[in-house]
Amino acid sequence: MRGITVTLYEKVEVGRDDFKAPIYEEIPVEVDNVLVAPTTAEDIVDTTDLEGRHAVYTLAIPKGDAHEWENSKIEFFGKSWKSFGIPQEGIGDLIPLAWNKKVTVERYE
Repeated sequence: MRGITVTLYEKVEVGRDDFKAPIYEEIPVEVDNVLVAPTTAEDIVDTTDLEGRHAVYTLAIPKGDAHEWENSKIEFFGKSWKSFGIPQEGIGDLIPLAWNKKVTVERYE
């Protein structure tokens, strides 16, 4: 089993404004071997009820990945998506196969 390559837009601080608030720039980074699966009906209901967002896909992130996935823009299937919620991560040594983190995404216009 093999995942696809997705483009993750990491936020990098590039300066500060006049009020000393950070200014960020999104830098595209390709992440290989990410599994993409439609979100289950139960998860869709839960995220809509709890967060008011409509989960569309769940991404499985490869073990050892150190990128920041929380509240990030992600591109795959020729469309833009936005992650939401806190990524769920398991103990890599106790999970079979190559993935140990789950990220939920919604459509991003």
